[in-house]
Order: sequence, then C-alpha cells, then structure tokens
Amino acid sequence: MWQCIEQAISIETGKAFKILHKEAVSHGAFNQPIEEFDPPLNLSYKVTDSQRSFFIKLNKKECLANFQAEAYSLKKLHALNIIPCPKVTGIGTSLDKSFLILDYIEFSKAKPRLWYQLGQQLAQIHYETQHGQFGWPHDNFIGQTIQPNNWSSNWRTFFANQRIAWQLQLLSEKSILLGDIEHIAQTCHDALLHHKVEPCLVHGDLWQGNTGFTAEVAMLFDPACYYGDREVDIAMTELFGSFPSEFYRGYQAEYPLNSGYEKRKIIYNFYHILNHANLFGGIYIEQAKATLSRIMALQLH
Repeated sequence: MWQCIEQAISIETGKAFKILHKEAVSHGAFNQPIEEFDPPLNLSYKVTDSQRSFFIKLNKKECLANFQAEAYSLKKLHALNIIPCPKVTGIGTSLDKSFLILDYIEFSKAKPRLWYQLGQQLAQIHYETQHGQFGWPHDNFIGQTIQPNNWSSNWRTFFANQRIAWQLQLLSEKSILLGDIEHIAQTCHDALLHHKVEPCLVHGDLWQGNTGFTAEVAMLFDPACYYGDREVDIAMTELFGSFPSEFYRGYQAEYPLNSGYEKRKIIYNFYHILNHANLFGGIYIEQAKATLSRIMALQLH
C-alpha cells in the first residue's frame, strides 16, 4: 500500500518520493477506522521524506468513488482561486485500499480576522452563478451517503426530490418512516415557492470540522460540491454550533442574505439531519421528527 502511495506521489510531482516517516493524524466523519482490522486502521496519515509532507486519506478499496468525488470538488474550488483548499496530489488503489493524497497543511488557531475573511471569500464563491442549472456533473457523497445531482432548472424540484425525498427513501429502506415521502417533499418544495435562486457553487458540507486556518489564511476541505442555493452553506454553518460571529459579518458585508432565510434554513438543514439519521440513527431520528414538525408549521411567503 505505501509503495503504491510513494509511486503515485513520485509520478505526480516528477520527483522520487520515499516515505521516511509517517504518523497517524485526526480524521473526519467519513474516514473512520475500519473495524475489521485489529487494531482498527487509522485512516489519515502525515507522510514525509524529510523535505516534503503529504496528507494521506485511506479507506476500503470500494470507497475509491468517494475519494474521486472529493478530489473533483477540491479541484473545482481550487480553480476559482478564492478560498485556499488542499491541492490534490494523487488518488488510487492498492491491493485492498483506496487512497487520496493531498498536500499537508499545518493548521493553527483561527484568528477573528481570518473568520471574517472566510465569510467574505465564501460570499465571493457564491457570486459565481454562470452555470445556469442546479446539480453537478456526477453524483457525489455527503458523508458516506450518495448525493444525487441530476441537472435541474428548478431549485425547488431539485431540493425536494434529490435531497429530501432521497434521504426519506433511504430511511424507509431501513424501516424508519417519518410520514408520506411525497407529501413531505412537496411541503418542502412549496415552502421554497417564492424564493428566487441563482445556481452557484456551494461547498455542500460546511461545518467547522471542514475548515482550517494557517497563520495567514482560512481554508476549506472535505467538500460535497454542487450548484445550488448559496443559503444551504450558510444554513449548515449554524447546524452543529454556529461559526464565530466574525464569519457572518464578513459574509453579510460581501453578500447580504435575503429575507426569509431564517425559515428556509430549517428546510435546508433538514437534509443534513436526515442524512445523520441515515448514517447514525439514534437521536438524529428524533431530531428529524422534531424538525419535520417545525417545517409542517412553517408559513413562508
């Protein structure tokens, strides 16, 4: 496995790379230890040849598609040259693993001015509305869940069918029923009826765990990009504990949110709560039911 990674780095960089040191580092929600290994395999590593360092993400071989989708999103964000994100060095498989190779970044404690800067930069990404349709060139993943991205010219239909109805269907296949899927999806559709949306590039999985800071810049990683409503990114920043206030001041200074956002964010975050219910069950199922009750009571104009 490590030889495959060395070879991939060598080919991509054009300079021979030999791992002299590797150490396990913290990993995200998708990259959890593989349980059948004893002890479980830590799936994120820093490797170095004493001159260059890389961040390696590992998982089962069948998870290659997850890494391919992540790499594609990272490259799209990187191409905008607005918010720094890890550069993709390589991707591939060994005999029984898949891997993604990124440049290694030494993070430090975030400064308030960098949170403000991140808000401004995200707003600048959201100004990129030249595509014209909602979706993505391929399906990708939100955590370990497939995220459908068939192109649509209608945001309400896209979100109701490919986000809410999709997650509800996955839950129903686990015998978890929150109600009539078509009715719930239609309710979310109708709640967005008068909201005008231009499709822009969104990060798609924007919580604090997918942000990082060097001494000088804010960075994003682990994206699940698609062209959608910019408000889905802002909504998710408030789902698992809000970002610092400087972030929202920076965003609002650059691209103020439209009226009605406070109600729409409940619908947008319903998607992520449903996904957590699918992935982890337990309290997230109850949270999904509570959120659904709030949505059913909404009167959006």
